[in-house]
Amino acid sequence: MRKICVITGTRAEYGLLYWLMKEIDADKDLDLQIVVTGMHLSSEFGNTYQQIEKDGFTINKKVDISLVSDSEVGISKSMGIGMIGFADVLHDLSPDLIVVLGDRFEIFSAISTAMIAKIPVAHLHGGETTEGAFDESIRHSITKMSHLHFTATKEYKNRVIQLGEQPNRVFNVGGSGIDNINKLNLLSRADFEKEINFSLGEKNILVTFHPVTLEKSTAKMQFKELLDCIDELKDTKIIFTKSNSDTDSRTINSMIDDYVANNDNTIAFTSMGQLNYLSALQFMDAVVGNSSSGLHEAPSFKIGTIDIGDRQKGRIKADSVISCLPRKKDIDIAFSHLYSKDFQNKVCNVKNPYGEGGASKKIVNIIKNINLCNILKKSFYDLKYVD
Repeated sequence: MRKICVITGTRAEYGLLYWLMKEIDADKDLDLQIVVTGMHLSSEFGNTYQQIEKDGFTINKKVDISLVSDSEVGISKSMGIGMIGFADVLHDLSPDLIVVLGDRFEIFSAISTAMIAKIPVAHLHGGETTEGAFDESIRHSITKMSHLHFTATKEYKNRVIQLGEQPNRVFNVGGSGIDNINKLNLLSRADFEKEINFSLGEKNILVTFHPVTLEKSTAKMQFKELLDCIDELKDTKIIFTKSNSDTDSRTINSMIDDYVANNDNTIAFTSMGQLNYLSALQFMDAVVGNSSSGLHEAPSFKIGTIDIGDRQKGRIKADSVISCLPRKKDIDIAFSHLYSKDFQNKVCNVKNPYGEGGASKKIVNIIKNINLCNILKKSFYDLKYVD
């Protein structure tokens, strides 16, 4: 039986991995191992490992990386603590293949350790670009330490190959999050309002804003520009989901707490969970901020996205995404465009560039049957250029 170890460190990442984990767990030829780390183990970020257990999964190991600081020094120290923890965990579990998603610093620590431990890695959502975040470099670094690649679009597949990965190890399977939309029984409006203890309005937006980690201390200024704009919205209910553990994330989360305490048309969540989050999107006019969900999942609900600043710059965006600078006047213009008749007519027919689902089954079929012998040694794939 092939041992497949899935490592997850955040609420959003787990949501994208959920159906893949279910497929692995249900396969009689595969043995699912789960390692949780990062925000999952932090009370500040909701102790979301409990949701994984509630969903019926058995967590094999926990790697606490001590997220006590959101400074550059603190996060670097957490990465080091992570490598120490993963060294013991991967030795104990001895998986045949590790599966990870994305670009977080926790996962970088895990995969750096896996490389030294000579354990092959399957990487999901490689090849994507986020020019405003250090996730950009982490993602491409994980690609170079991985051996199988499952991308969300053809363009991202080509970029992974451009990084020197062999084409026969790169598979375009579509976005992982679409499976959640297709398979979860989403809540009705009444049930959703009851679940979150909050009444929606005539207009509703969901706001998620993360620090732009390659910029120096811009989080407070940029988020205030957004809040000043939200202040002027009429007859609008606002749901905030708090920031990930990044440099300056506590600044944003503190500002959210203060804003919600003084505005009764708002509510905030450390973690909504996938069911509540995706159910919410059914009733929103837009996802606002700089979350990848506004690009990956929101288009499937035929709603708009206001993508602010550079955090997601470079990612493929549907026609339902309105990009703007992190300044109040530009965000105001984006909201005006969002509610315009022309945009509303366009968004009804938008297609999600990340596909229509089915990624989980495709990935399981490949990791179950592919030959892992001699997979650790990789030849660099050179593109042919003409001078």
